[in-house]
Amino acid sequence: MEVCDMKRKVTLVFHDEDLYTQLKIEAIRRRTTASNIVADAVREWLESREDAELLPVIDSARTEWKEKGGRPWSEAEHELEESISPRKGPAGTKRV
Repeated sequence: MEVCDMKRKVTLVFHDEDLYTQLKIEAIRRRTTASNIVADAVREWLESREDAELLPVIDSARTEWKEKGGRPWSEAEHELEESISPRKGPAGTKRV
């Protein structure tokens, strides 16, 4: 992820004093700022939302694989490796 010099400010209002206190204590414990912890939490939350959007696509692909049949990746990978590895002739010499 690119980091730019532009900074934006936002004001957070904590209606839960304990939550605010826990945030400040965690910031001190990590030797960072509360702002960095909140930014990291928002970043992780956004990434989890992106992952959640992919779940229906993954489920659909699995269903199609079950209905139409398929084979494990390890089997396809082995076949691919065999097709691109150099062919060897007698006594371990490579064929051209």
